[in-house]
Amino acid sequence: MGFERRKILVKNTISTITEQKRNGQKISMLTAYDYSTARLMDEAGINIILVGDSLGMTMLGYEDTLSVTMEDMIHHTAAVARGAKNAFVVADMPFMSYQTSVYDAVTNAGRLMKEGRANAVKLEGGASVCEQIKAIAECSIPVVAHLGMTPQSVNAFGGFKVQGKDEAAALKLISDSLEVEKAGACMAVLECVPHKLAAYISSILSIPVIGIGAGAGCDGQVLVYQDMLAMYSDFTPKFVKKFADVGALMKEGFSQYIKEIQSGEFPSSEHVFKKDDDTDYEKLAQKLNS
Repeated sequence: MGFERRKILVKNTISTITEQKRNGQKISMLTAYDYSTARLMDEAGINIILVGDSLGMTMLGYEDTLSVTMEDMIHHTAAVARGAKNAFVVADMPFMSYQTSVYDAVTNAGRLMKEGRANAVKLEGGASVCEQIKAIAECSIPVVAHLGMTPQSVNAFGGFKVQGKDEAAALKLISDSLEVEKAGACMAVLECVPHKLAAYISSILSIPVIGIGAGAGCDGQVLVYQDMLAMYSDFTPKFVKKFADVGALMKEGFSQYIKEIQSGEFPSSEHVFKKDDDTDYEKLAQKLNS
């Protein structure tokens, strides 16, 4: 008698993810914005799904993340949460949902947890947002800090640029990392940071550090899933590896669909519903006038 061997998936929590860091096991994270994608990632065994405000660009067609609203984030987070049975779901707090006041930060974090069913929230910034991190964490809401290149500050940075390149900037990044951990962050994301600096920060923090464009010395990695599946052809960030050419495959499928509709090849007899008798529908329709 044979038994099918199936991959046993364990529910990812802050505890299991932190344990991975302690054991030197790398942590996997990807963005997702909908139920079906989240479900596929979950079944593949991803540790963390990030519902990023990058949905502004990937799903809504904006030029940046600044136009994303709380309603956008709640809508997409709830969809992802329904598809993620084992993955730990982190939701981004959008621009101006936490910068205005500690009260706003706690209220909006609570909405992402209650309405979006997230497992944690993520916000951008270092020492400047530690008061918000502390207040949210004290409400038993796990907080992920985002340091380095923070997209919501793109205008202040003057574009998407690598952060921490000189000594003063590196020292500030180290200090901010220690501050957010002290404030109660359960995890940190480092974006576009020199790899040696990112590795050092990962080594001095007890919380997991997830890198994006920050090298292999981090405790884990995150990518925007459309980037790693080559669903965009106009621009690919330096730190992205294309793991599958899904974009080309999708376009091929769409083109073939159009071609077969135009040729009459689709739908064929195997795709239609049949009736057992030989009803004459013209005669049947004549009854409408009788």
